[in-house]
Amino acid sequence: MAKTPAWQRKEGKNPNGGLNAKGRASYNKANPGKPGLKAPQPEGGARRDSFCARMEGMKKKLTSAKTAKDPNSRINKALKSWNC
Repeated sequence: MAKTPAWQRKEGKNPNGGLNAKGRASYNKANPGKPGLKAPQPEGGARRDSFCARMEGMKKKLTSAKTAKDPNSRINKALKSWNC
């Protein structure tokens, strides 16, 4: 049986939220037609603004009230690393 890509397993995920370099590389390899994933851009800019708006909407729609308030949830860690 084939292993799942690193971005879907723990070894490809950053403990502080999002993906680590290995996870981004495996995602880019598995999806060659899409633009490559890049590291967070916490200093600002259009890319950060777009990410924050998209993730805030996902947080409202896809998480429970408990997860939305949990500082250790993956979505809140990702938002924190992007300074959202």
